[in-house]
Amino acid sequence: MVEINKSLKTQLPKCPTGIQGLDEITGGGLPQGRPTLVCGSAGCGKTLFGVEFLVHGAIEYAETGVLMTFEETAEEITQNVTSLGWDLDQLVSDGKVIIDHVYINPIGLEETGDYDLEGLFIRLGSAIKEIGAKRVVLDTIEVLFAGLNNTNIVRAELRRLFSWLKSQGVTAIITGERGEHTLTRQGLEEYVSDCVIRLEQRTAEEITTRYLQIFKYRGSRHGSNEYPFLIEENGISVVPITSVGLDYEISTERVSTGISRLDKMLDGGGYYRGSSILVTGMAGTGKTTLAGFFASATCDRGERCLYLATEEAPQQILRNQRSVGLDLTHHVENRLLRFESVRPTAYGLEMRLQIIETWVKEFQPSSVVIDPMSNLATIGTLNQTKNFLMRLIDMFKSQQITVFFTNLLQGGAPLEHTELGVSSLMDTWLELRTIETNGERNRTLYVLKSRGMQHSNQIREFVLTSNGIELLDVYLGQNNFLTGTERVAQQSKEKLAQLSRKQEFDRKKLRLVQQQSLVQAQIKALEIQLAIEQAELDMFSQQEETAQQVLTENKFNMSVLRKADQTDL
Repeated sequence: MVEINKSLKTQLPKCPTGIQGLDEITGGGLPQGRPTLVCGSAGCGKTLFGVEFLVHGAIEYAETGVLMTFEETAEEITQNVTSLGWDLDQLVSDGKVIIDHVYINPIGLEETGDYDLEGLFIRLGSAIKEIGAKRVVLDTIEVLFAGLNNTNIVRAELRRLFSWLKSQGVTAIITGERGEHTLTRQGLEEYVSDCVIRLEQRTAEEITTRYLQIFKYRGSRHGSNEYPFLIEENGISVVPITSVGLDYEISTERVSTGISRLDKMLDGGGYYRGSSILVTGMAGTGKTTLAGFFASATCDRGERCLYLATEEAPQQILRNQRSVGLDLTHHVENRLLRFESVRPTAYGLEMRLQIIETWVKEFQPSSVVIDPMSNLATIGTLNQTKNFLMRLIDMFKSQQITVFFTNLLQGGAPLEHTELGVSSLMDTWLELRTIETNGERNRTLYVLKSRGMQHSNQIREFVLTSNGIELLDVYLGQNNFLTGTERVAQQSKEKLAQLSRKQEFDRKKLRLVQQQSLVQAQIKALEIQLAIEQAELDMFSQQEETAQQVLTENKFNMSVLRKADQTDL
């Protein structure tokens, strides 16, 4: 058996389009030297697709092109694409592009005798030879056969057209209108084309989104999903909806949360760079405030932060953050912090993914804040929103971008829960709660999880002050914990009890000292009395000894006077 070397496999030659995202899902571009059919309904962007293909070819790939249009004039097309920054007049003057408008009036067209495209071949072939064109766009093909009812003639000439384009060795794009139940009006173009791309514009929940789908690509692997695309200031941009692989690099570097005590709760270092962070809580718990401190910490390191607000205007966020001692204005002025505030209903999910990707490429942030992500559920189904967030997180992680999500919990919803069901995708999950006791509501913060690090399991009271955020130790009782004024009152009671115990201790200590002094005085008095008694005893002993000596001497003297014997003594 002969082993096939995959590296030696012949690859189908590709012609890069230069359209953002399209070359990625086609594996390099359109089939080189072959015709591609671009079909769709009116307003979906077929003409723009063809024109951008020619412009990128002329500017980026040094390939001249011919645009043969059967509907719009050269002046109209030139004016239409001026807003995209494309100067077709200059490209025509430089000999890089030829625009040929062929006017066909279907009203005066009568179906008599044979009908063929020989005149078109001659005219188009002359333009190709004139500038040595490598790219050709025909827009749109239905006009060529308007008024003809003989389907056999139409189909025969369509085959001839596609065959002729192949013989010229040009990479061609042919645009066509969609049929009632088919991709094209004639129902044949898709069969004779080597590549078929469908453009579609759909409206759901009052939100319009354009989609691109590759129905066919002979000799090449390609993405077959529906891909949303956006017509923006630089042209068409296609978003691949498949997720990035899970083989991206990870970092062990830590980035600060912006709150020193929260950093200590996260093993003393904060979040991992490139990780995903989720902060959940009901309204008013301080989620946006936490997001602001994280954004400020990013900018303080000289890094860029992209703040995507789906609920509040940037100026409102800046004003509200100043109330807790956080001024982000200078970061905005230094272009380290960029706000993008757009309501969720402005775009569909796929379009939003593409726009976020565009913002990230333009701004190159090291961290992104999405506040709140729960609003995204209003523009798609639960499954669509979850898939959107999954692809978004994969995109950020593949670029080592730290992403910070806030999620609003509705009143009565279970805690430790997200409506979107994406908590499993998060590396660090912080939960903010409010506790209503003693006629007041107090905030608490808890680290539910933080992958890859040891972290505190203690609930902290979360206090917003004019000087920032304070994380306080809560009072732990036997069965519960106290916050707010209850904690303060309990602490005051404990201080009074401690003071009372200290005073009692001082009193007992004083009594002991006094007793020690009294005992010592008594001991000293006894010692004095004992010394007196000892002195008296010593004096008595001395007197007794003296008396004995005197007595002995007297007896001796008396014996001498009596001349007694010695034995008498």
